[in-house]
Amino acid sequence: MSFFVEAAILLGAAVIAVPLFQRLGLGSILGYLCAGLILGPSITGFIAEPEAVLHFAEFGVVMLLFIIGLELQPSRLWAMKKRLFGLGSAQLLLCGALLTPLGLFLGLNTGPSILLGLILALSSTAFALQVLTDNQHLATAHGQSAFAILLFQDLAVIPLLALLPLFAGDIGKHSGDTWLAIGRGVGMVVAVIVVGRFVVPRVLRLVARSEVHEVFTAAALFMVLGTALLMEWVGLSMALGAFLAGVLLADTVYRHELEANIEPFKGLLLGLFFIGVGMAVNLSLVFSNLFTVIIITLALLVAKLVVLALIGLVARLPRSSIPLFATVLSQGGEFDFVLLTTAVTAGVFDQRIASLCIAAVTLSMALTPFLYQLGGRLGNRLKDNRPFDNDFGEDTPPVLIAGLGRFGQMVARVLKTQNIPFTALDPNIKQVEFIRQFGSRIYYADATRLELLRAAGAEQARMLVIAVDDEEAALTIGRLARQHFPHLKVFARARNRHHGWRLMELGITSVVRETFASSMEMSVEVLRELGYPGTYANDAVRTFREFDNELLKQGYQHRNNSDELIRSDQQAMMELQKLFQESQKAFDNRDRKVKPEPSTRASSDPVTSSSE
Repeated sequence: MSFFVEAAILLGAAVIAVPLFQRLGLGSILGYLCAGLILGPSITGFIAEPEAVLHFAEFGVVMLLFIIGLELQPSRLWAMKKRLFGLGSAQLLLCGALLTPLGLFLGLNTGPSILLGLILALSSTAFALQVLTDNQHLATAHGQSAFAILLFQDLAVIPLLALLPLFAGDIGKHSGDTWLAIGRGVGMVVAVIVVGRFVVPRVLRLVARSEVHEVFTAAALFMVLGTALLMEWVGLSMALGAFLAGVLLADTVYRHELEANIEPFKGLLLGLFFIGVGMAVNLSLVFSNLFTVIIITLALLVAKLVVLALIGLVARLPRSSIPLFATVLSQGGEFDFVLLTTAVTAGVFDQRIASLCIAAVTLSMALTPFLYQLGGRLGNRLKDNRPFDNDFGEDTPPVLIAGLGRFGQMVARVLKTQNIPFTALDPNIKQVEFIRQFGSRIYYADATRLELLRAAGAEQARMLVIAVDDEEAALTIGRLARQHFPHLKVFARARNRHHGWRLMELGITSVVRETFASSMEMSVEVLRELGYPGTYANDAVRTFREFDNELLKQGYQHRNNSDELIRSDQQAMMELQKLFQESQKAFDNRDRKVKPEPSTRASSDPVTSSSE
């Protein structure tokens, strides 16, 4: 089979499998693995030599570590140093220790068993962050702690890759040549740091001055591959060289340009790498050792759940968050595939052990969304069993606020400055106790419960502000308000446009998208800073605001018809552009002064100053 036919098959399989798995909530990585499994020798045999694909796709891993290096600015690491190094090192070492006996169970010596335990201790950054983002938990205490551990694991991959050659034999039996190779590797690392710090930025500056985009892209690729090949030449990992190059350029002005140039190659080659990993799985071996795969999977999950639960207790996470924290990091990680495959190449493991472990890691990934749901249910049972408030006082303020988080607090503070009384309900007891210290009328109550809404005075109040974070909770509160308190004027916070439409379906017309107003305010400031007169900036943003709100209402009518929705959006944008042109013409006729170029500073332009 020719190269182009194989390439077409691989791309077609990725195009079909990845969106399907994303739709099922299983993530793109499992989609790539499944596509590779189907194309590989174990099932269809379309690709007879997966090793050739893996060898080529290794550059995807190299570029991934380069981008990770670009994102690891020293200031960012320093701000989260306690959680990063404290929680991260504890998780990796404790999980590695508990999983080391797996290697002995599989017949490995002590050194390779320790390495296997550390590899399996890693979690999937892609899976964990996707689950946290989908559930809007990334900003929570357990979400931030999980992110710190994942970041530490990304850092830990580098020394693990660098130390792979040392585990080819048992620890403690290295010859003098091995230590000489280590010294040569350290020397090369120092050389790369010096060159990357003082030479590469100057070279990139010269290339950037040429203003030829493809040459800058070529320079970025050359730099990544050059440092990677230098590291391989001295016996270290190519990924280590790419990571060092990324870290050295993280604080330069070329960081974002480099990332934008490398990202397409990284994404495509990394996907190809996971397809190659899937093709390398020997299904007949897995099915013939099914019991062993199940044991590895259970050991992996149990060890991580126990260690992470203990870390959550030591870190003083809320009891209800500990099950979520443990389950979101309980799976194996994508770097397990990288390390296991590289370890086979280095002669540390044989392909049989790597295939069994890859199958177990894949199975643990597939279980992650389900385990997280179970963790949420267990967390709900562990919540403080303090009963909700039932005494809301005799007076009934005209405004009822459901949810006093960041969004609700802004509404409450404005009302307070105008001496308008309100009653706030929030199911977070710590939040309630903290805000009560400032004299606000807030109660520990769940606004999704009809009896608590009624007890809080919904029948006597004039309006209800729904400001809760959770989309489903907002819909439940809105439904209760419309059914049982139809006299209430309801203002609802919408997470996005689609959430706004679902609220409108309940009959709630005053829907405010949470980031819309702030983005409009920033747009005015951006236009003014670019040199546009203040009146023009305000008019332009006001016009867009009115049109987008109208578009929200029009989109509601076609929300279930994607073709009609697209047509309506396109028509609205054409009308908006026409209106902008008319507004610009009217502005020019009114003020004959030449509008400043966008690059002109607003503060130095007399037209801007007089208009503002």
